[in-house]
Amino acid sequence: MILRQFLHSDPIAASYFLGCVGYGIGAVVDPVFPLEPYLTAATTAGVDIRYVIDTHLHADHVSAGRALAAAAKAEYVLHQSANTGFAFRGVIEGETLELGNVVLEVLHTPGHTPEHLCLLVTDRTRAPQPWFLLAGHTLMVGDVGRTELATDAATGARTLFKTLQRLRAFPDYIEILPGAFAGSVCGRGLSGKPSSTIGFERLYNPAFAMNDEAGFVEFMLANIPPVPEGAAAYRASNAGLVSQAAE
Repeated sequence: MILRQFLHSDPIAASYFLGCVGYGIGAVVDPVFPLEPYLTAATTAGVDIRYVIDTHLHADHVSAGRALAAAAKAEYVLHQSANTGFAFRGVIEGETLELGNVVLEVLHTPGHTPEHLCLLVTDRTRAPQPWFLLAGHTLMVGDVGRTELATDAATGARTLFKTLQRLRAFPDYIEILPGAFAGSVCGRGLSGKPSSTIGFERLYNPAFAMNDEAGFVEFMLANIPPVPEGAAAYRASNAGLVSQAAE
């Protein structure tokens, strides 16, 4: 298995290149511009990018997903519930994307946005059980995703609570690889360490530790940070509902 984490400063975000070197098949998750680092990583590893996946329609930057998919001749993937002005491969809960010995299982994890998905990753050369979760902006290190950028905050919080209860049931050892880290506008108490585990977050992440829905909603509605500048325009652009242009 190959896994590369790309940490970006403008926007503050994390994206991933992963796949199976033996079969030469890979995927990129939540890419941002420029495209060259992902294409170079794939070429260096001798891996073809088969899928480019956005965990959700981002509200803090222009996604490079469609552009990278076109450049790599790959399929562009979103959850099937995403409302867009373009065609894409729509995936559903429980669907798997095969990358040789590496398997990505789709989890529909609404809350941060209605169409959000996470990817539960198994490397069959290591074990038959999942190893880590590409968690996007659902569960991050020290916090969870804000809930008012694509719906009203309370509705989003109630939905996210149900999603998080599913993730809380995962084994402690499952690693969390988030889509953002400290400084991102998509969370409040984010750590600068861009990885963790389910077990550690269950113990020390205040939002993830909660098992009372009313308390969770109250927590999420308190001290909501300002809406990122251009959030609605970014989501519309990433959905193809307005013209998209990279800087």
